[in-house]
Amino acid sequence: MNLYAIHLECLLVAWGIIILLVDAFVPIKNPRTIGYMAASFVAVALVYSFTLLPTDDTFFHGMYRFDAFALYFKRLSLLALTMVLVMAAEFSKRLETGAAEFYALLMFCATGMLLLASVNDFILLFVALELVTITFYVLASYRRRQVPSLEAGTKYLILGALSSGFTLYGIAFVFGTMGTTNLDKLSSRLAALSAPPPAAFTLGMLLILTGLGFKVASVPFQIWVPDVYQGAPTPVTAFLAVGSKAAGFALLLRVLFAGLLPVQGTWTMLLLVLAVATLLYGNLGAIPQRNIKRLLGYSSIGHAGYMLMGIAAVNALGVGAVLFYLGQYAFTVLCAFLAIVATTNATGSDEIPSFSGLGKRSPILGLALFLSMMSLAGLPPLSGFFGKFQLFAAVIDRAQTDWHYYVLAGVGAAAVVISLYFYLGVGRAIYLQEADDPVPIPVSKPLRGALYVCMAAMIGLGIFQRPLVDAAIKAANVFGLR
Repeated sequence: MNLYAIHLECLLVAWGIIILLVDAFVPIKNPRTIGYMAASFVAVALVYSFTLLPTDDTFFHGMYRFDAFALYFKRLSLLALTMVLVMAAEFSKRLETGAAEFYALLMFCATGMLLLASVNDFILLFVALELVTITFYVLASYRRRQVPSLEAGTKYLILGALSSGFTLYGIAFVFGTMGTTNLDKLSSRLAALSAPPPAAFTLGMLLILTGLGFKVASVPFQIWVPDVYQGAPTPVTAFLAVGSKAAGFALLLRVLFAGLLPVQGTWTMLLLVLAVATLLYGNLGAIPQRNIKRLLGYSSIGHAGYMLMGIAAVNALGVGAVLFYLGQYAFTVLCAFLAIVATTNATGSDEIPSFSGLGKRSPILGLALFLSMMSLAGLPPLSGFFGKFQLFAAVIDRAQTDWHYYVLAGVGAAAVVISLYFYLGVGRAIYLQEADDPVPIPVSKPLRGALYVCMAAMIGLGIFQRPLVDAAIKAANVFGLR
């Protein structure tokens, strides 16, 4: 039964090793072929995951869960990996060496994300978190002859190591005061306390939340995001924006609602304040940006703020809204980065002016990037609108008992209005400005197929939300919130 619970992780590790062995002993001249093969395999694994049945049992001495919540995030990680491998195949000609190693590292990184979705113990949390973080250190600086890539990797390494230290130090405090690292046991012991928990426990909890704040890119732990997003190879940036963020929120939800719910009074208002600060920082910081990857970095911070709104509401509606938002956000951001990879391959630049006239040079790339920007802005009938609608509904529902949430909703609404400026700025470049080079941009069949899938999802989930909403609610019900 233990093997059943982790066999998706085993499949990814096995495939990553096979890629390395094939490249070592039977070299394939075209690295794009390996990337497309890897993407096809992961797509099959994603489809196969829908045949798996979640269970309420725990595995590996209570450290690992394979419930509906875990399965939801495993599928999200596999989706992100599939699209990122397609991007990596398109991007491979810009890698100096080691395309196969690049694909394998992406798969090992995704293995850590699958583990993070099932975490039920702080020990497994730290091990899985480091598997993800260390592979991103390498991936971010993979183009080692490019100064921006080395700078991105160095910044991510320094700040990532610092956040890991905070997390481990916090785990030590929690274990020292409560005598357990298991989330279920921790929740039971906190609920049984007749007095507030010790100050050392509160300090440990805050240190753990500091480490998780780095993963989800919330203020004040967001300083690394714009520089790393800009300097890292574009497929790595996409994986950070979707896979790493989803894994971070999976951890945050699991820790807060499975382990720390009995002491919600100590962290609810903190999350509310962080949500407000993150919303304002991300959306105001994006206004002057002229590099599209840097703009999406600030956008990522802003969207972390929206999702923190749903968590701060501390109700079932809020958790379900966060899960739905992450699902639709994945399709939206992946669509944007797929278009960016194809465009930058042709132009050699990721500055926003290089996207001028994209609607004429490549109608499918122009439409894909424009729809992505509009979905991120939250315009109907795209999926981003309904995602934001659910989050605001959860906050307003909580505001019936706490007026502070009206302030949070007001700041969120202001952030949506502010974001229209810089998202529409990209749309203006795509359709209203003339290109310096009118030569059409070619789009390969795999990339075109991935774009169609993402665009269909953005439009479909904006009109027919029920399938993803049902899956999100089923996953959120794991925590037994009202």
